[in-house]
Amino acid sequence: MCVRVVLVSFAEAEQEIRAVRDKVFGEEQEVPASINWDGCDADCRHVVVWNRPDVVIATGRIAPDGKIGRLSVLRRFRREGVGRKMLNKLILAAGELHLSEVFLHAQKGAVGFYEREGFESIGPVFLEAGIEHVRMSRNL
Repeated sequence: MCVRVVLVSFAEAEQEIRAVRDKVFGEEQEVPASINWDGCDADCRHVVVWNRPDVVIATGRIAPDGKIGRLSVLRRFRREGVGRKMLNKLILAAGELHLSEVFLHAQKGAVGFYEREGFESIGPVFLEAGIEHVRMSRNL
């Protein structure tokens, strides 16, 4: 799939980021808005994926401490390599921030995806927003 993957600030693409996350986390996964919109977005670098000039299909973020999160791909574009492209762009951003490690809270069903991208599980399964997660990290 031919897509454009761009790092942006939250202010640069807030409307697009909100549209994707509200669809994926709010509607599909029923994550409470207070968790989805935790007030940290302004401090993060975001990745936005376009499949056409005006259609955003995915988004994610990296916090200053190296936590990658809020990776979300619209349903019809999943399993086409979009998540990998997004994750790679966020890892490049971590390098620009001079971080030596990145980490994330992977939904249990996505652990294999992150393992294939070089992440290792750390600790037990835990609940976040009512969904089973595993903490994972990767050295840079």
